[in-house]
Amino acid sequence: MRHEVRFSGYGGQGIILSAVILGRAAALYDGKYAVQTQVYGPEARGGASMGQVVIDDAPILYPAVTDPGIYIIMSQQGFEKYGVAAREDAIMVLDTDLVRSRPVCRYHEIPATAEAKENLGREIVANIVMMGALVAITGVVSREAIERAVLDSVPKGTESLNTRALKRGFELGERA
Repeated sequence: MRHEVRFSGYGGQGIILSAVILGRAAALYDGKYAVQTQVYGPEARGGASMGQVVIDDAPILYPAVTDPGIYIIMSQQGFEKYGVAAREDAIMVLDTDLVRSRPVCRYHEIPATAEAKENLGREIVANIVMMGALVAITGVVSREAIERAVLDSVPKGTESLNTRALKRGFELGERA
């Protein structure tokens, strides 16, 4: 089954890394096919950025995301640029703290930035909190696969922090 996933936020939030981690989880640890693409805004850090992943059980013949069914939105600007046109049957995971708008599709509010800042002590792991919530809400990849992919992808010495962020995201996603 083909899943098209779009991540958006602003540069510096780890949006592209999140897309890379999801693709890695699918391809290396869940035995699926995955293709990841990305777009940076002209402003680079602070400007809108977007990463996309196509995940499928069969070889991917067309790698572009044309109609995402899953969105992870981490900024208002990201919502306006990449999420506002989500179809009604899509699923959107929003960072409650940074996205003011609400879509017409089904959505889940996750206070990822607040959790990362207040309970984990590092705002930089908000994207990993969102990854945990995404997996808990959608099951697009297995928890084991995303855990392994996160540990493969984060800087050495931050594994414990990122594991705690991912598990907190699982908890928040289960409640959303």
